[in-house]
Formats: sequence, structure tokens, C-alpha cells
Amino acid sequence: MIVLKSQREIEAMKKAGEILADCHKEIAKIIKPGITTWEIDQFVEKFLSEHDATPEQKGYKGFEYATCASINDEICHGFPRKEPLNEGDIVTIDMVVRYNGALADSAWSYPVGEVSKEAEHLLKVTKEALYKGIEQAAAGNRIGDIGHAIQQYVEGEGLSVVRDFIGHGIGAVMHEKPDVPHYGLPGKGLRIKEGMVFTIEPMVNIGMHYTKMDDNGWTARTVDGTYSAQYEHTIAITKDGPIILTEQE
Repeated sequence: MIVLKSQREIEAMKKAGEILADCHKEIAKIIKPGITTWEIDQFVEKFLSEHDATPEQKGYKGFEYATCASINDEICHGFPRKEPLNEGDIVTIDMVVRYNGALADSAWSYPVGEVSKEAEHLLKVTKEALYKGIEQAAAGNRIGDIGHAIQQYVEGEGLSVVRDFIGHGIGAVMHEKPDVPHYGLPGKGLRIKEGMVFTIEPMVNIGMHYTKMDDNGWTARTVDGTYSAQYEHTIAITKDGPIILTEQE
């Protein structure tokens, strides 16, 4: 079942999204070679606490951290750890924030110091793909229009779109319907309606789109060891088009 959100509910989620976006902006200032994703996770926990918010994924199905921190060939759900980040790494920090009962979800990929041209291209294309998907998220369009726009652009740039992890509805709980794949055919899938709130979160690989799971049961990584990036926003569908609830601008 898809739960359509009221204007009041969307406003509440927007407040959670503003805290989340401000947190990402602060993370951007501290990411550099030598910092650990453990330190970033501790920073996020403190930041959210200072803003009367909580990290929603901490405790979710036993997950122990405030953030997912995925480095280089890790696609998603990486564990924060105490090994320092190195010059040339890329790291994705993904978090879900609860504020006054409302949720928002956003992931952002960061370069660590100077990165290769290949990694730079990956980051640029993945971020652009997110916004191309958002452009298609209008009432009356279909879910397939979002995935198609992302897939066409990414593959046209010589990269691949992960199939095994997708966007999702969000509201009172972290994962709701609808499912939002980042690949697909235009004009196919569920019709997008005013009041829907969901994430668009393309994960893009330099190499093949296939994934493999680490022994921890959480972390997914590329099968060929190439880098992966992800950018994610929570968006609300309105009669005037999509509103980004986690916009950092």
C-alpha cells in the first residue's frame, strides 16, 4: 500500500531533511585524508543530538551505526571503521534522520583529497543522474520514467547502474512503497501521484553493475573491484512538481 502524505506531513519531513542536509554540509568540511569513517559517524551522532534529531538506521535490524559509510568499491551499507581514509578515496555517507516523528533520507559521495579523473567523472555523472531522475518525478509520469532517464544518461557516459538496490517510499517508517528502480522503460510502472514521498538514490559503478555481499551480511560491493558512487535525495510529489526535502543548496 502506498501512503500519500498530507501537506503537514511533508512539511514535517522537510524539517528533518533540513537537519540532514545541514549535517552533510558539515561533513563536506571535515572529509580529508587521515580522517576515519568512525570519526564521521561519531560527528553525525553528536550533530543530530544537538539538533534534537536521531539516526533512524541505528538499531535497524541490528545495524549499530548512525551512518552507512561505503568506501571505493563498496556500493552501500558499509560499516564505519577506524582505518583512515586515503588521498584518492571516495566515500559515500548515507543516513536517515528522525525529527519530531518525521523521517528524511539522503546519501552523498565525497572525494577524499585529490581523486583520479575516472573517480571525478563517476562522482559528476552519478550526481547529475540523480537530478535527471528527479526531473521525471512529476505527477502523471510513471516510475519507469525516472529509472529510464537515469539509466540512459549513466550508460551513455560509459558507466553502469546498480540493479540490486533501489529507491523507496518513506514516511512514518524508513522503507515504504513504492519501489523506485534506477533503470527501466519509459511509460512503464506505477503512476506517480501528488502526495507520494520517496527517495531517488542511483548507485553507479565504473565497471559492471553486478554486486556481491561481504560476510557481514550488510555491505555490498562491486564484483570487479571498481569504484561506486551514490547520491540520494528524499522528494515529495506536489501539483507544482517534485520538491527536494533534503536539498543542500
